[in-house]
Amino acid sequence: MTDDLITAIRWDDRGLVPAIAQDAATGDILMVAWMNAEALQLTVSEGRAIYWSRSRGKLWRKGEESGHVQRLVELRLDCDSDVVLLRVEQIGGIACHTGRRSCFYRVWREGDWQITEPVLKAPDEIYG
Repeated sequence: MTDDLITAIRWDDRGLVPAIAQDAATGDILMVAWMNAEALQLTVSEGRAIYWSRSRGKLWRKGEESGHVQRLVELRLDCDSDVVLLRVEQIGGIACHTGRRSCFYRVWREGDWQITEPVLKAPDEIYG
């Protein structure tokens, strides 16, 4: 099974694939991150979202610092096999490092980016 999990995916030239995190209950898109093969395997085996941090160059277990874990409900692969969709239960209701429910909290309206979601918890309260 592990081989099929990994070989079915069209990894980019860095060995990464975009991963979309979607709230399994509401369908809302929470965030987009990157995964390498190890992150994908661990996500499946541990039942929680684990990503590859390009800026830190290491695995990143979502919620390891904030406590805002994403429990894996379902894993999907797009038609071109180059994007994965993680349907998750977002523990604590916050997915974004800004303290918002979703990273997609800005909407283009009337010639400007407008903030549409409130900060639920200040980042300094989350990360110290």
